[in-house]
Amino acid sequence: MKRVRQYIGILAAAAAYYSVHEGAHLLCAVLLGTFKEIRFMGIGMQIDIYAERMTNGQMALFCIAGATATLFAGIVLSAIAEIICCAKSRLLRAVMYYITIAFLLLDPLYLSILYGFFGGGDMNGISFLCPEWIARSIFAGLLIVNGWIFWKRIFPVYKESFSNESL
Repeated sequence: MKRVRQYIGILAAAAAYYSVHEGAHLLCAVLLGTFKEIRFMGIGMQIDIYAERMTNGQMALFCIAGATATLFAGIVLSAIAEIICCAKSRLLRAVMYYITIAFLLLDPLYLSILYGFFGGGDMNGISFLCPEWIARSIFAGLLIVNGWIFWKRIFPVYKESFSNESL
């Protein structure tokens, strides 16, 4: 049962991450009047825009929107971890655990280290806000801080919630 909860939690985290991250891009593109289409690619999706209609500032806003939304959601989920861990459903707690991890760590990891292996992605627009090395440094700092939050706050709270009940 534990392994099933883990797999469901990971799948739910992927779905939640894409919904929030790409949903923020979608909302931004619609508000800017530059939305073209939603592209489904492999296990993910991407919001396609009319980039030629956007200023550099609008492109930067569009590209930072996804990371901002997921990081904000991760902070909120971290703040209410004790409340989530009061839920009786082990499945719900497992799902929320993996969603919290995804929201806290994926964008900082991608935007500090991995983006160069995947064509740049959001960093291409974020670099209009500041030099790329500064953006990478900020996201590396967020990765460290969020990793610490996970290790010192999220992991212990969830671990205790699963260990305090009989199997």
